Amino acid sequence: MKSRHLLTRRKVLLAGLAAVGGLLLPGCTKKLPPTYGNILRMGDVLTYGAQRVLLPGQSLAKEYSSRDITSFPAVGTVNPGDPDHPRCSETYRRLQERAFADWHLSVEGLVARPGFYSLADLKRFPARTQITRHTCEEGWSAIAEWTGVPLGQVLQTAGILPEARFVSVYSYDDLADSIDMLDAFHPQTLLAYGMNGHDLSVPHGAPVRLRIETQLGYKSVKYLARIVVTNEFDDGGEKGNIQNGWSWYAGI
Repeated sequence: MKSRHLLTRRKVLLAGLAAVGGLLLPGCTKKLPPTYGNILRMGDVLTYGAQRVLLPGQSLAKEYSSRDITSFPAVGTVNPGDPDHPRCSETYRRLQERAFADWHLSVEGLVARPGFYSLADLKRFPARTQITRHTCEEGWSAIAEWTGVPLGQVLQTAGILPEARFVSVYSYDDLADSIDMLDAFHPQTLLAYGMNGHDLSVPHGAPVRLRIETQLGYKSVKYLARIVVTNEFDDGGEKGNIQNGWSWYAGI
């Protein structure tokens, strides 16, 4: 039995290495995650390549029933409008004071129709509700119901251009991140405005947060302010994950 498990693991590892090898073929390097040039990020390449090859492109994360919903801590979250927040946003504080009535999400970059979407605008799209597990990089997990609009629907409405490769997101707590187009158009990737049947609370990212169910929790950026579609990778600098010691791709 032990040898069978070892054989299975070896097959998965070899498949992953083959995936990376295929991505490294001449003319294919654009398929690699943009961190491939750093020797310390080769593990990211293996994860990215193996997951993209071994799983169907739009493979769904497991969804649960309402009976499975658990308590959901907002670990490490500080209100971006709090003056004591190290990255306090006066803009967010003013939006919060008016119950986010003036909030708008900017969608810009490689789209034919850049513009702003209010919370009411997002709620006019057909909504998707899903009950999924949030897996935190700190070792805990929780299950919640999320309601929102699939990011892909908003991008299609904005008229995403053929040369687009990445979707970068920027938040009111001064963080930046990005995903590739496969995850951007994944049916479970949401601009979520509801949690467990209620409007999203401030600790959980009000008024709108990203939900990427196929990656670890830190990729589901809270307090969204801006979306930029681009054909060039932006690591977010000091605001991004890579320069703070995290992987760009955190697939599960």
